[in-house]
Amino acid sequence: MFARLTPLLFAAAASLAWAGPGAVEEAQKQPLNLTAIGMFFVFVLGTLGITYWAARRTKSTSDFYTAGGGISGFQNGLAIAGDYMSAATLLGLSSMVFAKGLDGFIFAVGFFVGWPVILFMMAERLRNLGRFTFADIASYRLDQGKIRTFAAMGSLTVVCFYLIVQMVGAGQLIKLLFGLDYATAVIVVGVLMVVYVTFGGMIATTWVQIIKACLLLAGGIVLLIMTMSQFGFSLETMAAKAVATHKDGMKIVGPGSLLADPVSAVSMSLGLVFGTAGLPHILMRFFTVPNAVEARKSVFVASGFIGLFFLVVCTLGLAAISIVGSDPQFFEGGKVGGKLIGGGNMPVMHLANAVGGNLYLGFMSAVAFATILAVVSGLALAGASAIAHDIYARVMRGGKATEAEEMRVSRWASLGLGVVAVVLGIAFEKQNVAFLVGLTFGIAASTNFPILILSMYWKGLTTRGALIGGIVGLVSAVTFVVLSKAVWVVVLNNPAPIFPYEQPALFSMPLAFFFTWLFSVTDKSARAKNEIDAFDDQYVRSQTGIGAAAASNH
Repeated sequence: MFARLTPLLFAAAASLAWAGPGAVEEAQKQPLNLTAIGMFFVFVLGTLGITYWAARRTKSTSDFYTAGGGISGFQNGLAIAGDYMSAATLLGLSSMVFAKGLDGFIFAVGFFVGWPVILFMMAERLRNLGRFTFADIASYRLDQGKIRTFAAMGSLTVVCFYLIVQMVGAGQLIKLLFGLDYATAVIVVGVLMVVYVTFGGMIATTWVQIIKACLLLAGGIVLLIMTMSQFGFSLETMAAKAVATHKDGMKIVGPGSLLADPVSAVSMSLGLVFGTAGLPHILMRFFTVPNAVEARKSVFVASGFIGLFFLVVCTLGLAAISIVGSDPQFFEGGKVGGKLIGGGNMPVMHLANAVGGNLYLGFMSAVAFATILAVVSGLALAGASAIAHDIYARVMRGGKATEAEEMRVSRWASLGLGVVAVVLGIAFEKQNVAFLVGLTFGIAASTNFPILILSMYWKGLTTRGALIGGIVGLVSAVTFVVLSKAVWVVVLNNPAPIFPYEQPALFSMPLAFFFTWLFSVTDKSARAKNEIDAFDDQYVRSQTGIGAAAASNH
């Protein structure tokens, strides 16, 4: 169970994702759930209405990429929380608590506590230094063409890998919950993603994310209230019944074996914490607020909502032990303790059915699928901005492209990413792509994050150091994952892995920092001196916001 849930939880804690067929491929296709499909179409029609409203207000590149910087801190915090409150969080965390008890809660705490520290370090400076993408910050005082190109390619790599995971997850989730075909679900997600991004831009993407977050949080809280009523609203009673029902008994209320390998645990944690701070669609969120004060408020609000949601989900997992775990109707063949219908990640859905009936199961199923729509829209927008703003407008056109040209390229890029996402999603249906999750966060933590944090905090960073360090981080992260068990043994069918750990961040991220430092301090060129001297001007702007892009009026 742990081997199957770990990739899912890795994705859940990072914002945003489904772990791919490795977590759900053994589950059979379920009967058609007309209630869930009906609620899903209500959500889709509502979000298409939001897209139409947003399209009428998306008139410039600033509107398209960052909603004109006019999103409030509270709204942006809720949108960031929406990125974190994914289908994987709901299903994965609850199923881990259902299977392992306290260990699942320990994982949730470990996943949560690190990221606010990193984002509090970065939020204010991101807003003051950047405009549309994180390449704006990385290239602020370095070579625009080289750094922007590298940063854009790093962003696109992360976006494409993460889109594959999301699209495969969407197909598997719909096959599981709605009874629809895999390819149909992938195409539906791809089409909706393109519509949201192409016509509504960041305004539509943000509001879709906010509404999804509200629905998911409200749905979880209502489910928790209905569930707690079964135990007289007593956590003690709930825990006692869980201990009496679970096959491991009292062991579920103490730490177990999930963190038995400290190297893997540390490496995974580093990837989650620092990888999240290197995800382009998360970083873009800090350019949607009007100033640094609202950026800080975004993190504060997001932290509160995410913490609340994690507590709700973990409590639901504990309640499911006695309610779902003792009911034969939720097990294949009616054998209690056997295989759950729909797979090992379905306890919270069965719990919704047990306490709220088919209607509430349909609602939770539709909301779980809607979370993927919101995340893929943000990913597609991040990818389109890297192509249109960084590569086309800044590198190819040297900053001379008109807003109309850049918007046109952005929309074509969104369409292209949608096609690529659908094709790859269908192609990877039968492939275990759990390793792509580790690779995605490993790349973000080893490529994007070191360059971003050093460009903001270290005066000695030079273009040569940033390029070489970033390339080393990218190549090492990919190499370590390919040589690990997830790829070398499972995918390539070799007898034993060359690299003994499945998560690369503990090894690839220090390499990126070291080579960035080494090739920066040994760079004695005139350009390097100018880049170092320019840090003082950057520091003043990062602290004061003087010269930062202002919000647009809508």
